[in-house]
Amino acid sequence: MKKDIEIPKVENLFLAISQEYNEAFKSNDHYAYLINKKEVPLEMVLIVSKGSDKEKETSVMRHKIDRLPAQSFAKVELMLEDLLVLNNHFKVTFFEENRMFEKEFILEKNSLKEGSLRHIDILNQRGILLK
Repeated sequence: MKKDIEIPKVENLFLAISQEYNEAFKSNDHYAYLINKKEVPLEMVLIVSKGSDKEKETSVMRHKIDRLPAQSFAKVELMLEDLLVLNNHFKVTFFEENRMFEKEFILEKNSLKEGSLRHIDILNQRGILLK
């Protein structure tokens, strides 16, 4: 029975953690973005995020995006400095052409460092692209 279940592979969907300068607070803030590089829109996108390590665990955050157009992105959440020292899991569930898909992204703890930041074209910002 298990062999009969088809789990479709998700392609051209990325999660980016960007670094943005906050003029009001004169600080670098970090945000999570969901990037749809597909040629079709995504419908009813649900994102569940949680940070954890051996000693700490955050509460579960849930986000909903009704429609994410093709070749676009959406800001998901602010990533506070306290979260960046934890492993952060983002589980994304969505519908594409009336078919349900799911993908998990993991931002490993302490991986957001100046040397690891790259320019992300679609955002026109520096950050880390999770695949």
